[in-house]
Amino acid sequence: MHGRLESTDMSGPDHERGQLGFWMSTALVVGNTIGMGIFVLPASLAPYGFNALIGWAVTGIGCVVLAWVFARLAQLMPEADGPYGYIRRTLGQTPGFLAIWGYWVSFWISNAALAIGVVGYLRALLPPLASAPPALLAIALVWSFVVINLFGVRTGGRVQVLTTTLKLMPMAAVMGLGLWLLFTEPAAYANSLPTTPISPSGIMTASTLALYAMLGLESATVPASRVRHPGRTIPRATIAGTVLTAVITMAVSTVPMLLIPQRELAQSQAPFVALFERYVSRGNGRWLAVFVVISGLGALNGWTLLAGELTRTMAANGLMPARFARVNRRGAPALALVVVGLLASAVSLMNYSKSLVAGFTLLTTLVTAVNLPLYLLCSLALIALWRSVRPMPRDLPWFGVLGAGYAAFSFVGVGHEPLLWVLALAAAGLPLYALMRLRGSGAAPNK
Repeated sequence: MHGRLESTDMSGPDHERGQLGFWMSTALVVGNTIGMGIFVLPASLAPYGFNALIGWAVTGIGCVVLAWVFARLAQLMPEADGPYGYIRRTLGQTPGFLAIWGYWVSFWISNAALAIGVVGYLRALLPPLASAPPALLAIALVWSFVVINLFGVRTGGRVQVLTTTLKLMPMAAVMGLGLWLLFTEPAAYANSLPTTPISPSGIMTASTLALYAMLGLESATVPASRVRHPGRTIPRATIAGTVLTAVITMAVSTVPMLLIPQRELAQSQAPFVALFERYVSRGNGRWLAVFVVISGLGALNGWTLLAGELTRTMAANGLMPARFARVNRRGAPALALVVVGLLASAVSLMNYSKSLVAGFTLLTTLVTAVNLPLYLLCSLALIALWRSVRPMPRDLPWFGVLGAGYAAFSFVGVGHEPLLWVLALAAAGLPLYALMRLRGSGAAPNK
């Protein structure tokens, strides 16, 4: 989900650079974007009825526009090495810090949301766990993957490869069931249609919730220094990966919304398990839950790994205390991982009194909100870049304006509570930024 910073601590030897082509970069976008959200999102969107389907269409179009923004920035500034570089070079270091600070915050909030989502499916898969407090189970999962990643990037990477291999299987099963019912039992789609009236506010809120499932569309910029022909490969991979992910997530979330009664779906802790239990046979849903849990755990592992690395890299850039850049004997940023684990645990406890779906919905909305400044500022960076590029490309201001407009639309859609959290989190980062600048370590390194 997250682009990497420019760093004086370039990762990887020279012979490893330029090894990622189009297909691997596209897979990075798809793999990083599809996590746990899609498996819980149908329950979060259920109260909005057909507003959710319209919201998905809005989100799909908006994300393609944002993908084009990142594609053009990567094409015009291939040496900038990610979103932080795009913003810092066009709008300045302070906007760059505010965007990447919110980006970093989204990592540990995402980890809490992922853990809570996995717990919902674990409780459906293993009924004895239903008596355990969900927040404590979520915290246990968070720390399990902190420990795994303390053994180094190689260990975390092996876990990631295994889980990613199985990630698409439950989605294929859901889409297959949906198609099978469409041809064999089409009346099933007419028996459980949502009844919520369509309204602009419902569409806006549902669109913002759906955006959570698309966060990470900028992921092809993560290994920019290792991409072969980045000015050409990253733009193509960003567009292709975003379109493919949008199609998959829209299809997978639509099937349960049309086949399960609205009230029942909204109360479901594991909507895809409920779908298979309802239309296949009792017990089959648990097999699907196994793959959903594996996918969620893989996403939790991946974001834990990246959270540690992003924290370490921010410290290497002088945006955080230098001690966060230190690694243990296995090369893992131990202190950074522990800090991220503590923060994710705190967020999980904050949602202790909420149901799993309510807690997941709040966290996903908050994660979306703290990512929006990055999308907004990158869109504005494209507009700022337009005046300095010769010959002047005509598409830059249009897509910059459209991207900024979609980000502003999503800001309104998240509601006042997440927006206040964004402002509070931005304010919390400013003293750290000022302190690092006063110490003389906040200056961006020269490449």
